[in-house]
Amino acid sequence: MSAAFRIAVEARDIEAMRACLADDVVFRSPVAHKPYPGKPITAAILANVIEVFEDFHYVRELGDDAGHALVFEAKVDGLDITGCDFLVLDDDGLITDFMVMVRPLKAASALAEAMGARFDRIVEQAGQG
Repeated sequence: MSAAFRIAVEARDIEAMRACLADDVVFRSPVAHKPYPGKPITAAILANVIEVFEDFHYVRELGDDAGHALVFEAKVDGLDITGCDFLVLDDDGLITDFMVMVRPLKAASALAEAMGARFDRIVEQAGQG
């Protein structure tokens, strides 16, 4: 399923990304302390972050039967950012745990600011507002 997720992200296809998520997925943000549980909030976060990232592309994939690490490069507010999506998959190949790590700090801070400005919208899109 990570191949389907990668294709969906690169195509900026929100519905296809959503289809790769398990209902009980947990999203672990690089800029928030607490994890976000559930498909609605995770899908809303992904829908917004693809608008925040500029020139997003995956550059490497590592994986085994339990999960995958997708290394990406992008820009946030004109700053270069490198990150990794760590995906844990269930027996059906759906993403159950989605952890993102990014660097450098200045770009991570720009990402936190951009996503923070969208937080109310994200909660509303997730139907949790």
